[in-house]
Amino acid sequence: MPLQEAPEILALPHGPAAVHWRRNRRARRISLRIDPRSGTVVVTLPPRAGRGAGMALLMDHAAWVAERLAALPSALCFADGIAVPIDGLPHRICHRPHAAGGAWIEPGALCVTGDRAFLARRVGDFLRAEARRRFVPLVAAKASAAGLPMPRRVSVKDTRSRWGSCSPDGSLAFSWRLVMAPPFVQDYVAAHEVAHLRHMNHGPRFWSLVGTLAPQAGAAMAWLRQEGPTLLRIG
Repeated sequence: MPLQEAPEILALPHGPAAVHWRRNRRARRISLRIDPRSGTVVVTLPPRAGRGAGMALLMDHAAWVAERLAALPSALCFADGIAVPIDGLPHRICHRPHAAGGAWIEPGALCVTGDRAFLARRVGDFLRAEARRRFVPLVAAKASAAGLPMPRRVSVKDTRSRWGSCSPDGSLAFSWRLVMAPPFVQDYVAAHEVAHLRHMNHGPRFWSLVGTLAPQAGAAMAWLRQEGPTLLRIG
């Protein structure tokens, strides 16, 4: 069964939790994880496993689930006056309903025009466009430095668990939320995915190329481990 549109609220020993059930034909065992973007628990069942077995795993790990959910950063919705990071720096959303121009960046501000009802959507669309505007030239520069051709496609998506991906056909995709991260983090993720165009693995030669393309790779990985969950809770 695919991921549910709406989670099921279950009463666990340490409090209620929103749970998504999904079935994966390639899974070999029951697993559970926390989806930081939605703040829900995801239980994955292999083809022959029943819901009862999934519930048993949930109950056995109820304390872990409660601890992980409590540790999630607070969700932050796009609204007038809310500060969101762009390139790692806070920018306060400034609603200018009667101005023209859609959305633009000023020092310390993200200005958005139009009806308030469409403000959140316009902020999201603007940040997605900004992410693509950054990553296309970043990928081009990294590919050139690695002696590789420009990938056939560079896209921006709203991913749940990966900051970037490289498909077998050489297309690259990046999470739009990376536009909120500092430039050195964006630089690393671009280098990581470009390196996969040469090495479709995480072996020593892959990491050697990543280090060549992104000297701050270690700091960027540490930043994503610490701050990444916060980015997933914005918007």
